[in-house]
Amino acid sequence: MQTQPRALDALVIGAGPAGIGTALALAAVEDLRFGVIDRGEIGQTFLDWPRAQTFLTPSFTANGFGATDLNAIHPKTSPAYTLGVDYPNGRQYAKYLRSVAHHFELPVLRSTEATHVRRRDAGFEVETSRGPVLARTLVWAGGEFHAPEPPRIAGLGLVDHSSDADAWRPREGRLVVIGGYESGVDIACHHVERGSRVAIADRATPWDAATGADPSFRLAPRSRMRLEAALATGRLELLAANALRVKPDGDGFAVALDDGTRAASDSRPVAATGFGPGLGPVAELFERREDGWPLVDEEDQSTIAPDLFLAGPSLRHGEAKFCFVYKFRQRFAHVARVIGERLGRNVDALEAWREAGMLTEDLASCDADCEC
Repeated sequence: MQTQPRALDALVIGAGPAGIGTALALAAVEDLRFGVIDRGEIGQTFLDWPRAQTFLTPSFTANGFGATDLNAIHPKTSPAYTLGVDYPNGRQYAKYLRSVAHHFELPVLRSTEATHVRRRDAGFEVETSRGPVLARTLVWAGGEFHAPEPPRIAGLGLVDHSSDADAWRPREGRLVVIGGYESGVDIACHHVERGSRVAIADRATPWDAATGADPSFRLAPRSRMRLEAALATGRLELLAANALRVKPDGDGFAVALDDGTRAASDSRPVAATGFGPGLGPVAELFERREDGWPLVDEEDQSTIAPDLFLAGPSLRHGEAKFCFVYKFRQRFAHVARVIGERLGRNVDALEAWREAGMLTEDLASCDADCEC
């Protein structure tokens, strides 16, 4: 007689910073049976990053003085210490994630893609490329990089998204970048630094944002410094207009703008228009907010599928965006605590996250205002 496999207490889908970070917090819960699966390797998203792309937030080893590295996913680790760099690239950060997972002996199953998730009476059944997995609770930590958001324009097939390796390769002559937030400024400055003439088109003019302290709504200091340096070369132009259409024009391309003008690009324009939630097989298990992002309750849990939690850059609470590592890591220990307490386990060890400034439970405190 064939017996049903024993269900895990928790399954984490995704082995990036959100997935490995949540797993580290789950490991601190007493007697919790959990696992992590990923479609590729640990840190696959970062292995897929274009080689020239680096973090916007700096890493610095100051743990001994009570300041946890901004890009760390565990209170007692530091990418800066592990890697010896301040702005890691994708391959370097993936190495950090692998090192942490190995050091803490996390149960990670690589090359295991979740293809379908269904609710059961007591948890979830996850269909994977290696067979079904049963879990009492589920954490989706699949990230966003696999879900690039294309611009809503005509001629979309003539545009490279900023997540594509081709977008970062050397460009001769003029280049148009569609979108002026962090990724747009990042790739525009990258090409200016290599001699191209670049125009960034964005009617919202995010480069002018001067209010609020939250870098989710304005450019980070490093981006502003690079922007100023690029403008000083005379090879960067900022256009307060949105792209409407891209079409071939001789040996290059013409980008029609909504102010009635057009911008010329000698190579395929680059769309720096961000990413979508990337919910994959759990997409139908989340309601959506008015802005299209997943709707969660105060525990980071789906409002229609209890015991399904969200971790990572797609997390939103009110106006707060948890889109940087130092933000979404604030909820790893909280989710682990909720799961542990529901299962009647001891969660006292999670206080180490609070002491290290890596546990936010009061969501009203996420407003980042500064006096000066």
